[in-house]
Order: sequence, then C-alpha cells, then structure tokens
Amino acid sequence: MRRRSLFTLAGLAGLALAGCEGVAGNAGSVSFTTPLRIPPVLDPTPDADGVKRYRLRLRQGHSELLPGKSARTWGINGDYLGPTLRARRGDRVAMAVHNTLDEDSTLHWHGMRLPAVMDGGPHQMIRSGATWVPQWTVDQPAATTWYHPHPHGRTAPHVYRGLAGMFLVDDDAAVALPHAYGIDDIPVIIQDKKFTDNGELDEDFGGTYGLLGNQILINGTYGPVFSVTTTRVRFRLLNGSNAHVYTIGFADNRTFHVVASDGGLLGRPAPVRRLRISPGERFEIVAEFAPGEKVLLKSFAGDSDIESGDYDLLKLVTAGKLSPSPALPETLADVAGPVTGAKVRTFRLGGSQINGRKMDIARIDEVVPAGAHEIWVIDNITFAHSFHIHEVAFRVLDIDGRNPPEHLRGPKDTVFVPGKTKVRLAVEFGRHIDPMTPYMYHCHILKHEDRGMMGQFVLVKPGTEDHTPRRLPTTGHSH
Repeated sequence: MRRRSLFTLAGLAGLALAGCEGVAGNAGSVSFTTPLRIPPVLDPTPDADGVKRYRLRLRQGHSELLPGKSARTWGINGDYLGPTLRARRGDRVAMAVHNTLDEDSTLHWHGMRLPAVMDGGPHQMIRSGATWVPQWTVDQPAATTWYHPHPHGRTAPHVYRGLAGMFLVDDDAAVALPHAYGIDDIPVIIQDKKFTDNGELDEDFGGTYGLLGNQILINGTYGPVFSVTTTRVRFRLLNGSNAHVYTIGFADNRTFHVVASDGGLLGRPAPVRRLRISPGERFEIVAEFAPGEKVLLKSFAGDSDIESGDYDLLKLVTAGKLSPSPALPETLADVAGPVTGAKVRTFRLGGSQINGRKMDIARIDEVVPAGAHEIWVIDNITFAHSFHIHEVAFRVLDIDGRNPPEHLRGPKDTVFVPGKTKVRLAVEFGRHIDPMTPYMYHCHILKHEDRGMMGQFVLVKPGTEDHTPRRLPTTGHSH
C-alpha cells in the first residue's frame, strides 16, 4: 500500500478512538550501545554582500533506525533529520530550500520572529522540484528554535518521516552557560516511533492523537549513549514527536535546572526534578555530574493517554575525571513586566476545531495591530492540546487561575494545555506588517493540526484593523 493511501485510511478513523490508546513505553527493554548522533552544524560565512546563505535539500533516503534494519525515511541534507542551523542576532540570512521529494512540502521556521511571507507555513508551499529562497534579518534573543514542514493537511507524515532540525540563535548577552556544541551543549531531539516487523516506520495515524510510538529515537539514534566530560552539561530538549507528551527526569531523581524555554532565557535557573514537554516545545536544562557515573535520562508516565508509558531516553556515562564547568548564574535575563490594558481574545479548543471552526486557508480569523501586547485565553473544553502561535513570544500568566511554575514563566511560543484547562497568555506581537499574508496559530499535535485545528492572523498598521479584508484573494502561494 502506498504511503499516501495508508495515511488517508488512517485519517478516516478520525477521533472515534478516543481513550484507551496509550502505550506502555520502552523502559528496561533497550541496550544503550550506540553513540548519540550529534547533527552537524550549518553556520555559513557571510558572502560579500553580508548575507549568510544556507542550502537545504529535502530528500528521500534510507536509514538504519533499528539495528540491522533499513527504513525508508526523509531528511534534509541527509537521510534523516537535518543539520543544526546557527545564526546570530543581526545576521542577514537566506535559505535556499530545494524540494527533491515526490510531493509538495514547506519548511517552517518554528520560533523565528520574521515576516509572514518568510514563515514557511501552508501559504509558502514548495512544489516538488522547486526551490524556495526566503530571506530575513535575525532579530530576537538567543534561543533554541527549530524547523519542520507545515503543509496543510500533511504535516504529520512529513515530520514523522524525518523532516526536522534545530535552529540555534545566539546573541551578545554574556551568560555563563555551557556552550561547546556536542561537548557540553547537546541537542536532544526526542521522537517516538512505531516500527513494522521489518524495521520500516509504521504510519498508522489513527486514534485521538494520531501515532503514539513505543520506541524512542534521540537525534535519530536508537539506544543512544553520550560520554560526559564536564561537570555540567546543557541539554537543549526539543519534543519533535507528532503527539507524545514527555515528563523528563533522571532515573536517580536528581535535581536539574531549567535555564531557557522556547523563546529564550528564563529570569533565573529553575530547579526541577520533572519537566513536562509537549510537541513543539523546547527547554534548555543544565544537569550536574560527578566522575564515574552512569545515569539514564527518562520520561515518566503522566496521567493521560498522551503522556502514557515510561521511556528510557538517553544513557549518560561520565569520565573518570571531568573538566570543571562554571557555576550556574543566579540571574539569566530581565523579566518582562505586568501587562495592563491589553485587548483580550478567547480561543476555545474543542475536538479539532478552534472557536467552533476548522481551518479555512482563505479566511483571516484575527487582525492584530503590529507591535501589540494582548492577552489570549486558551480555553480547552476537551482532551489535551499543545497550542502554538507563529511569530510571537508569549508568557504564561496563569493556568486555571493559578500562577505557572517558575520554568513556565519565560518567553514561549508553544504551551501544553491539558484537557478541560484554561491558560492565559501575555502575547507580544512583532512589527512585520502584511495584511495579505497570515501567520498561523494551531494545535501542535500534528493530527489535530492536519484535521483543521488551526487559525490565521495578520499583522496590520495600527488603526487599520477594521479596514483589513477577512478573505484572501487566493488560496496560497507556491514556489
């Protein structure tokens, strides 16, 4: 059966399979013997015109995801996943994204503050065989962002097959955190998978949430082990799964510190023993180690199907002698002040709809003045969702009226919204005015997104909101 047909049949199952679809996890079943793959860095030298030019190729390939078995996969500049892109605040960047797949796709810069025409959402489709060249100036604080496809109705299979990678933004802020990439500053892309008996990726996206896998890949590595050589290590966690929510912690229950969330640094390090991370979210954590240790990074089961299963993620083996790391700073970044007099918008999440409507690619749902600060109320009346807003940085004000934990008080663009929960966000919008090209907001559980749990907003010149068209003249642009 062709992959497209398999995906279509799975989609017809809809949401009728709600409940009783959790998985048991892989705890105790994995031998950690494969060195953790560290994606290569792509950080080109600027050309004579001062522009950094990145060349990215979407391609099909074959990968040994399980030992001794070959699977058909997709990747970017390789067979599975993509390179870690790197840029500094102030850099002018240009991406040449060439699509060699046999179907159209996109590449969305998740967490980037940039003009809507460069965003890589469903309005910037890249036809099979075509090349898309978005350009922008990086203008945001240091952060762990990422990139992945965003074709309307087809995001789940494109991401699942391997089209994703990290995009690290640096700035000139002097913060003493581990920063040697691949040594004490480690990318950790967490993805759950299901495999057929012959080692191919199982693409059964049925059920309420779509695919929930019983095996884990970290940076595309099965059974990964990492050799620790310093007393502190910074792990950049990305939940790159289609649906699964993880609760991260160490097997020995040690305390670690959250130092950054989606959009950048917290005000100060937040000590935790457990850290929940939903699809699309990123957290940077710093853990401390002693010589001669062996410890597992794990995910612990939560209280809903989407959080089910205990997983062993990554084995950490420390050297007999470790290089000393600087102490964690007491403060990391300035904290945003209170929001007063802001416009309030409410978004009710139900099934695969937002405010009772499914995505219409020609409809503008919200018109926002550029540079606005607003309060968005995310009112989830059904099962769990992960809510993402393109372009913005937001702060979680409260969850069901209660203050968020300290690690959720930093800048974010994606937030987990448990079933029957209300979350209030203080949202800061950018200043890239374009009344004809929308940004998206949507559930980042990819089956929900593909089924239409998505809306669109445009940024306009303040004072022109009432005169902005609410319908687009076309259904999108292709390259």
